[in-house]
This record gives sequence, C-alpha cells and structure tokens, in this order.
Amino acid sequence: MSRTALSAETRPPSVERLLAHEAAAASAEAYGRTALTEAIRAVLAAIREGHEPLAESEELIARAEARLERESRPSLRRVLNLTGTVLHTNLGRAPLPPEAVEAVAAVMTGASNLEYDLVRGERGERDSHVEALICRLTGAEAAVVVNNNAAAVLLVLNALAMRREVVVSRGELVEIGGSFRVPDVMVRAGCRLREVGTTNRTHLADYAEAIGPRTGLVMKVHPSNYEVTGFTAEADAAALKHLCAERGVPFVNDLGSGNLIDFAAYGLPPEPTVGRALAESDLVTFSGDKLLGAVQCGIVAGRADLVAKVRKNPLKRALRVDKMTYAALGAVLRLYLHPERLKERLPTLRLLTREETAIRTQAERLLPGIAARLGDRARVTVEPCSSQIGSGALPVETLPSASLVLRPPSGPKGEGAWLKLLAASLRALPVPVIGRVGDGALRLDLRTLEDEAELLAQFEALAI
Repeated sequence: MSRTALSAETRPPSVERLLAHEAAAASAEAYGRTALTEAIRAVLAAIREGHEPLAESEELIARAEARLERESRPSLRRVLNLTGTVLHTNLGRAPLPPEAVEAVAAVMTGASNLEYDLVRGERGERDSHVEALICRLTGAEAAVVVNNNAAAVLLVLNALAMRREVVVSRGELVEIGGSFRVPDVMVRAGCRLREVGTTNRTHLADYAEAIGPRTGLVMKVHPSNYEVTGFTAEADAAALKHLCAERGVPFVNDLGSGNLIDFAAYGLPPEPTVGRALAESDLVTFSGDKLLGAVQCGIVAGRADLVAKVRKNPLKRALRVDKMTYAALGAVLRLYLHPERLKERLPTLRLLTREETAIRTQAERLLPGIAARLGDRARVTVEPCSSQIGSGALPVETLPSASLVLRPPSGPKGEGAWLKLLAASLRALPVPVIGRVGDGALRLDLRTLEDEAELLAQFEALAI
C-alpha cells in the first residue's frame, strides 16, 4: 500500500498521538522517549510502505516496543552448546571458571596495576602478571602473551627470521579455520619459506641439508586439525633441537593448542604437553583458550634470550592483550598449581572427563520433561553418540557420550523442512540451544550440559 493509497480513515496516527497514548508511558520509561520515538517512526514507515498492516494504537505501540526489545538485546549472547564439540571455535571455545570471572570483574571496574610495579613505584611490564606462572608450569625461562596463537607465530617469525628463511616440513604446512595458512603468515612476517621433505615423510637429513647461512629458524608445526597415517616419518624433535643448536639457529615448536597436563592420567587421549615440547625446543607457541581452558590468547615460552627479542619487537605492542585477559589467564593458571582439584575446578577438563554413564543417566532424566514439553510435535529418544574435543585438538579422537535425539512425528516425509524449522526455533530461544542436525534428526549431545533446569526452561518457550 503506497502513501497516496491511504485514505483519511486508513491513515496511521501521528507520532505525537502515539507518544501521548497511555500505553506508551511504560515503554518511554524503559527505553527512553528518544528511542521510542524512532521505533514508532519505523513502525509507521513500514505501514506506509505496505510492509505491515494498520492496527489500533495499542498494537502499534506494542510493535514499537518489540523493535526496541530486539534492538536492546546484545548481539553477543550466551548459548547452550549441545553440538558435541566441547571446545567449539564458533561458540567461544573454553568456558571460564568462576575464579577467572571474578578476577576479570575485579580489574575491569576501576584502575589496576597493569603496567605499574607496586614495589618499585614505577612503570612495569604487563607480562609480569602471568610470566612467572607460565614458567613454573612449563619449565620455560621466560614468556610473553599476545592476542592468539596466530599472533604468537607471526611475532616469533618476524622477531627472529625477518628477511630470512624458515625451514618447515611439507607435511606441516597446515591450514586451520578461517583460512589461516602457515605459508601466508610467513609472508606477512617477512620470512621466506623453505620446504623440506615430502607430504608424508621428512627426515633429519632433510633439515640438515636445508639449514644454511640464510636460515632464520627451524619450525615444527603441530598438525592440530588432521592426522597423517600410513607410510609416514618425521624427524625426532630432540635430535632436531640438537641439530639446530649445532648450526646456531633457533628451533621453534608451534603446538597450536596448549596442553599443560598429562591427559592420559585423566583417561583422555594423549596430547603433547608444553613442558615436553619445551624440553625438545627453544621456543613453543600455544593457545590459552583451547586445552589450557582459559581465555583467548597466544603464549610464547622458552629461552630467555629469544623471548627478549620477541618482547622487544614493535609488533608486540600491536598484538598485546588487555588487563581482563591477564586477569582471566592468571586465575586459570593458578588452578593448575592445585592439580588434585583441577578436574573439579577447571570447566574444560571437567567436561572432557565426564563419564559416559553419567551423561546417559542425565539424558534419561531429562527425556520425560523434554518429551512432555514437545508433546506430539516431535519424537524424543536417548541414543549414544561421540563427542569431539574441538578447536583442532586431537582431531581423530572422540569421547563416548549420550544425546537427546529429536525426530519429526510423522516420519521421514518432510523431515528436512521440519528439522530446519526446529533448529531455527531452538536458536531463537531466550538462551539459544545449538545442537547438531544430521541423519534425519536433531541431536543434543549432553556432554557439555551442566544446568539441566536451564535446558528445560528453554523448551518451555519453544514454538514450532
């Protein structure tokens, strides 16, 4: 309907008339008169352009209030991750423990000694808030923190090998999520890639032949999101470190995901630890928000002289982290000082080590409530499934779990549209529920669910 097509009887009320209506008082108080005015104008414009029907004043004000409610809702929101991937990159990776949340809150509401030495009363170094902890837990001589592991790799390459060659095995030229490619990072860091070996087999002799006067460093890259099997070979890291020491070049190990503990001791698939990698390398780079279970950051740890060069590089300032990151990281690192309680206090480790029987019991406990809330709109069952660790950690290893499986009530006919609608409805909940769609069903893997009441409350509001 165009503006000229509206008669006097069907013309919308004026903005001033709607603002003066008694139904608008509460909205003006809650959202402010300016915001309400803009929302009313948007509603009236939609009517004039034929996108929405004309209605009584109360309904028009309700539409404006609905717009304001949507606009006031933050874009970044908490969700229930029931995808089966514990450390889901798209869903924020590691959940933080209360200690980290409290530490962040303590420094974000006022001034802090971020770069101030309280003992000497002068400018300090921001890495000092976590460096001693990192060194204590890993055996490193020194450490620096930047905003993620990609930044850590970039900084190391630029600081130690700019305009020089970096020797890397062809089988380790990885690409991870977001099209992050090791060769591309080397170009941006001002280095020249020197590939050695083949895709599946690289020997110590390949490195020995490649190292020369133009070599800046040798780098080993952990294949975090894939695994090469079969007829394979790689150089022993300790032997490679010895070779690099003889030739006078640094040996850097990019672990990707940073693990500080022996996973096997917790019944989990083994994963190289930072401490072990440091014993066989000069520098190690790793993430803070993956297996370590802390906040997003990248850590460079190892030889003090090399770390000093990294810290002095001008890029360090561009890649540095803020006070809230140091607060959260420090709080999580301190949990590692009490290993007897780590499984209980660190959410990532607690979720990864949940027993399959406990998860299945939880699913069976939730089944009647979920089924009752869905009624005849879906068929709900409990079925076994496999969880992934995620974020490039142990890509071929899975953890036995259990899930609530939702299927259309009428069988496979029209299941695609039904599943699409169901998934969208779950995402539209006050606390969005994110599951996994496949094989004619929507699966809610409960490995990462710790608040059962919250999930049930969300299904109360579900409309499909």
